[in-house]
Amino acid sequence: MGETAGRGPTGDVVADAVGDTAGDTVGDTVDDIVVDGLGGLGAARAAEVRALIRDVPDYPHPPVVFRDITPLLADGAALADVVEAFARLVDADGGVDVVAGMEARGFLLGAPLATRLGVGFLPLRKAGKLPPPVERVDYDLEYGSAAIELRTGTLEAGARVLLVDDVLATGGTACAAAELVERSGGEVVALAFLLELAGLGGRDRLTGRTVEALLRVES
Repeated sequence: MGETAGRGPTGDVVADAVGDTAGDTVGDTVDDIVVDGLGGLGAARAAEVRALIRDVPDYPHPPVVFRDITPLLADGAALADVVEAFARLVDADGGVDVVAGMEARGFLLGAPLATRLGVGFLPLRKAGKLPPPVERVDYDLEYGSAAIELRTGTLEAGARVLLVDDVLATGGTACAAAELVERSGGEVVALAFLLELAGLGGRDRLTGRTVEALLRVES
């Protein structure tokens, strides 16, 4: 999604420190990842879903831990559990009219969630991926800049929107996505993430908004 902090070179989730042995459960924590957002699944099932996130130490470079969500996406039952957990968050927030996913893994989570909720799905694209006319928001990265776009006219005025992505890291992309939705006439009901890297401060950049995360790395 363009946030260099907390991501590997292909955009997968990474964190800054190696956790404990995967699978060790203490309360609502499995190794270094808090799983309280999956509480509706029960502790044992939440631990099984977390175990499908593969930890790769020192990739792409020390001391980063690469969080590979591919095994979770490839497991049909686990993916369904994640979608259902997101759906429970939506119900708690009063429902939505449309789900918007941030490129690219937000598409993989947002589209099945929209299907589960019976609403439409909007892809928020990286710059240059859509033909004009588009709405566009530019934003700064740690080492440069980026932009995110939405096709003009695809969002109805006043529509209640849930923004979805795989990871909340520094929050730059999420902030831009929320601004893009509002500039296009929508109302951002909440932002929902599979995994939050709490130590990178993304939630602080979204102060005043409802931010939900199924899993959380505290360090």
